[in-house]
Amino acid sequence: MRESLCILLASGLAVSAFAQPAHHIAPANQSERRATQAFESAKALSPLALHSFLERMPKGADLHMHLSGAIYAETFIKDAAEDNLCVDPIKLAFAKSIGTDTPNPTCAPDNVLAATAFKNQHLYDALVDSFSMRAYVPTPGHTGHDQFFDTFEKFGGIAKTHKGEWLDEVASRAAAQNEQYLEIMETPTFSKAAALGYKLGWPTAPTPRIVTTAATSVPDDTTGTLPAELADLRDKLLASGLKDEVVTDRAEFAKALADRRQIEHCGTPTAAPACAVQIRFLYQVLRAFPAQQVFAQTLLAFEVADAELASGPNANVVGLNFVQPEDNYMAMSEYHRQMLMLDYLHSVYPRVHISLHAGELAPGMVPPAGLSFHIRQAVELGHAERIGHGVDVMYETDSKGLLKELADKHIMVEINLTSNDGILGVSTNYHSLPAYRAAHVPTAFSTDDEGVSRIDLTHEYARAVKDFNLTYPDLKRSARTSLEHSFLPGPSLWAHPDDFTTLNFACIGQAIGSPTTTFVCGSFLKSSPRAAQQWELEHRFQLFESSL
Repeated sequence: MRESLCILLASGLAVSAFAQPAHHIAPANQSERRATQAFESAKALSPLALHSFLERMPKGADLHMHLSGAIYAETFIKDAAEDNLCVDPIKLAFAKSIGTDTPNPTCAPDNVLAATAFKNQHLYDALVDSFSMRAYVPTPGHTGHDQFFDTFEKFGGIAKTHKGEWLDEVASRAAAQNEQYLEIMETPTFSKAAALGYKLGWPTAPTPRIVTTAATSVPDDTTGTLPAELADLRDKLLASGLKDEVVTDRAEFAKALADRRQIEHCGTPTAAPACAVQIRFLYQVLRAFPAQQVFAQTLLAFEVADAELASGPNANVVGLNFVQPEDNYMAMSEYHRQMLMLDYLHSVYPRVHISLHAGELAPGMVPPAGLSFHIRQAVELGHAERIGHGVDVMYETDSKGLLKELADKHIMVEINLTSNDGILGVSTNYHSLPAYRAAHVPTAFSTDDEGVSRIDLTHEYARAVKDFNLTYPDLKRSARTSLEHSFLPGPSLWAHPDDFTTLNFACIGQAIGSPTTTFVCGSFLKSSPRAAQQWELEHRFQLFESSL
């Protein structure tokens, strides 16, 4: 894939925007100048010195993280052994036992207990490689895209009771890198909603056809997506019992968070540092399925998030996202219809936040028309407040106009450098980050699936420095942008969107990040969880920069 991409770009598809790099941000004050000098010294000394500097640097939030993909393979092997799962040593995947689970589980012929891996280093290493991008080498017929997405099926089957442990793992890793907030994508139970969707069916049988949209021919089927049709289907799904699964899902999210707090001893004298990391969820909707399932699960996601947001400022679920490979046949052929679903459901549940994977594509993966509209439709029809990946933005119809629209609307792009390289074969000069920066589109770095990629957020910051020569103020802006565009409730700490120079009127004149505040500023911070997290970030920057 990487070779084909380079050929396409060399043949004239390279974007002129890359020739116009964004200006780097100048240090704002003496503290930032001192930090910049320390950063440049570490960068000049060695990659390891730079990593050490960046690991301690405050990073704000990771806004693009899939829970199952964030867990390292070693944890899955341990959990599978506890669950008495088996391993298929040929497929290098977990398998269910065929006999009793306890005390003596039985595996199918040629399979072995997962616990066997602890006594067989070769099997253990092979499983870690199978469940991740570790040691992956491209071979004919097996791309990084294949390896990456195949991992999820291979390590599936582990009990949901481990979710609290998984949250502890990602929170502990975040705390160790001076992160403070995570928005984690996760798919709870939705089998009843899916079954109801299939039982009720789609309003009329889909008839795929080619129509002209935005001056580009794209696969487009809008059957059944008139607002009246979707409203009728929504009413039928709710009347048939879909709300029962809302209760189930909210309980699942709450239990996972409660288990995490118990593991970390939060609220006790022995509380782990990870307790300081706040977690909210985005409901993952699987988009590579027929319309009747996608709509039913999307409706469930909106219902769950809306109920959570109605419960107050400490909602566990703050929004939703669509997941699965964007180049999947169903994801591509159903894309426009799915955006129309979101357009309707957003009108019913306007307070539910939406972030969408869009533009996680590269030339050669799909026909050229498939690169021309996903990001724009995600924003204009899907009401996305953030875009995940956005790699193919320069191949969209009127890319210059789209970049301006993203900047004007303050739509943030979640940048996942290692993931884009591993899955799409896109990096450095062929990545869209320089185009976004030049157009003043807000961006923030995130990990995507740090367990599968065997990375962390520090790695992504270091990669941004290596690949794009970003400066300390550039990275500081990414950290600030991450919290500015979080889905936490309340107004921003800053007076103007994405302008980190003037405080909200409630805190004007206050020493930013100070542990003590005026009554008015303190009251404002208590009333706005988002502003409170932003204030905490500024406090952490004060501590970090003063230590250099």
